[in-house]
Amino acid sequence: MPAITVENTLALPRVAAPAGAVARPVLAVTTAPTGYEGEGFPVRRAFAGINYRHLDPFIMMDQMGEVEYAPGEPKGTPWHPHRGFETVTYIIDGIFDHQDSHGGGGTITNGDTQWMTAGSGLLHIEAPPESLVMSGGLFHGIQLWVNLPARDKMMAPKYQDLRSTSVGLLTSPDGGALLRVIAGELDGHAGPGATHTPITLIHATLAPGAELTLPWREDFNALAYTLAGRGTAGPDRRPIHTGQTAVYGKGNSITIRADDQQDAHTPDLDVILLGGQPIREPMAHYGPFVMNTRDELQQAFEDFQKGRLGTVPTVHGMNAEGPAQG
Repeated sequence: MPAITVENTLALPRVAAPAGAVARPVLAVTTAPTGYEGEGFPVRRAFAGINYRHLDPFIMMDQMGEVEYAPGEPKGTPWHPHRGFETVTYIIDGIFDHQDSHGGGGTITNGDTQWMTAGSGLLHIEAPPESLVMSGGLFHGIQLWVNLPARDKMMAPKYQDLRSTSVGLLTSPDGGALLRVIAGELDGHAGPGATHTPITLIHATLAPGAELTLPWREDFNALAYTLAGRGTAGPDRRPIHTGQTAVYGKGNSITIRADDQQDAHTPDLDVILLGGQPIREPMAHYGPFVMNTRDELQQAFEDFQKGRLGTVPTVHGMNAEGPAQG
């Protein structure tokens, strides 16, 4: 799981919760069901079964892979629409191409993130490059959907290309954890992602036996999704393992600990740490559209069907076939 790594974590700035911090308890641990997305790549639905009041402003998150493709097997998604939210695609291993009808896009690989604000709407496609299709190889990443408040849902689309070299790197006091701050800030250290809804997005890697206690904004929710490995979450040390999400309660610090012994194929505990300021507005969600009312959803479908969300560039010779997630 390379993403971005460093040889000596002790050379990085260190972060820890202040003395007297109030530890957030773990309210629940859920296990992600598996499924398939797009043209058939495997995913884990990280937030399935979690009440939306604990997720807001996040809508869904898929762990894509981890999968080792044979030649000819790599898959992506066809052209499809989005409106009313942001998609965040973080590639840990492998490579992915993106293009949208608003002119955004590019190639992201180990540790890169594409941040697409759909806003008023666009069409986009995500697919492995032809070279990966021919050769096969490892593919692993996440896609997160972040809601937009009503005032921003019809804003102009925007695309951010976040390279791994711009990610904020931090460690724990003992150097046992590597923290990659992708968006938001942690103890005054900011990530490169510019967000309309205040959030924090971190990919943390903990060595066996390492414990991580971080300051966390009291007005944010807090979630920890386990990409790989085994450990515990919260002051009560609730067990967590690959494919599970820990939902935290109130407080101003969060704790994660890696088990002393890990499996041979997952030497460390890797987690996605998420927090955001709840929007607390009505949400109407269906397929690729996230609005505030059913009437707005109906308008989104009508606008898509009438071509108002953009057109597929003719160089591809493809047509958008209908609403899909991804």
